[in-house]
Amino acid sequence: MQIDTLSRRLIDRFQHGMPLCAEPYRAMAEALDCSETEVLACLERLEHGGGLSRIGPVFEHSRAGASTLVALAVPEARLEQVAEHINSYSEVNHNYLREHHYNLWFVVTGPSRAHIDAILAQISAETGLEPLDLPMQAAYRIDLGFPIGEAP
Repeated sequence: MQIDTLSRRLIDRFQHGMPLCAEPYRAMAEALDCSETEVLACLERLEHGGGLSRIGPVFEHSRAGASTLVALAVPEARLEQVAEHINSYSEVNHNYLREHHYNLWFVVTGPSRAHIDAILAQISAETGLEPLDLPMQAAYRIDLGFPIGEAP
């Protein structure tokens, strides 16, 4: 995917700190000295080109409810079916295939730990697989961002 100058500037400026206001795309446009229409078109191009997966906040899970990392050991023949089933839960916000005995890893969030426990019990009953529940013990914050700067 070719990234144009506006896309580069938008990514560098707004990977972190999207404006919290009634018209965030207009505020982004003003900061980038372009139109709101150009910002929205740029975001759409990035999404359709596979360079953008989502726009939204990242919440401190412990203030918004509860979450846990979960792993399943899924037989290869059932992998697609089980992954699709896991993805059907609105409480699941990430789902990854890994090279390991525990090959399907996902994050479950909910309003309470009891809600998460109920979801994990339901997944176990529906799949016949036992979820490995890996709740976070401590958070180590990193500023994950990838400045891309000017085109080479």
